[in-house]
Amino acid sequence: MSAHGVFVTGTDTGVGKTHASCALLAALRARGLRATGMKPVASGCRETPAGLRNDDAEALIAASAPMPPSYDDCNPYAFAPPIAPHIAARAIGIDVRLEPMLAAHARLARAADRIVVEGVGGWMAPLSETLMQADLVRALDVPVILVVGLRLGCLSHALLSARAIAADGALLVGWIANRIDPEMAEVDANLATLRARIDAPLLGVLDHVADRSPTGALETATL
Repeated sequence: MSAHGVFVTGTDTGVGKTHASCALLAALRARGLRATGMKPVASGCRETPAGLRNDDAEALIAASAPMPPSYDDCNPYAFAPPIAPHIAARAIGIDVRLEPMLAAHARLARAADRIVVEGVGGWMAPLSETLMQADLVRALDVPVILVVGLRLGCLSHALLSARAIAADGALLVGWIANRIDPEMAEVDANLATLRARIDAPLLGVLDHVADRSPTGALETATL
């Protein structure tokens, strides 16, 4: 992990990026580092008196310490519909741009040793009509961690994602397996297949639990 942090992406939406990001934050805090979470773009937000709020962003804020970020810095772009964010943004005439996200990241970096930036959906989910997540990663100059949702089909999703990350010029420094399907057969065999084919270390396997902060669940020696 660089001095600024890491970008967490997934093999798909709903594979546990927030669960993994909170685990990373807990592991970094356990090492005595100031660790802060960020969710630059989020859809599926709810209306509150303070404005739109996203559950994943709020979980990242709660897992950040010693100084939790402001909501606006954690989640610069928040959209209400639970749909692809570039479609949600287009519907209300907003263009997701790099500059506000980079400015928020810079503010967070002043009070943090590490920033765990959680992406939206899978790696190839667009941020705008012209902006991809790879553009944000390159602008932030951070490495990538891939969250693999362990379920039938994960082998192809994971290997394609790893290939796309490399093709986009980003550095994959590790991957996290998340047991989103507790009934999945041959978990160990699937993990062995992925370890043999992904050119980055397995940082840990998260159990299928509701708790988003499994302290000590991840190998953090390389972070």
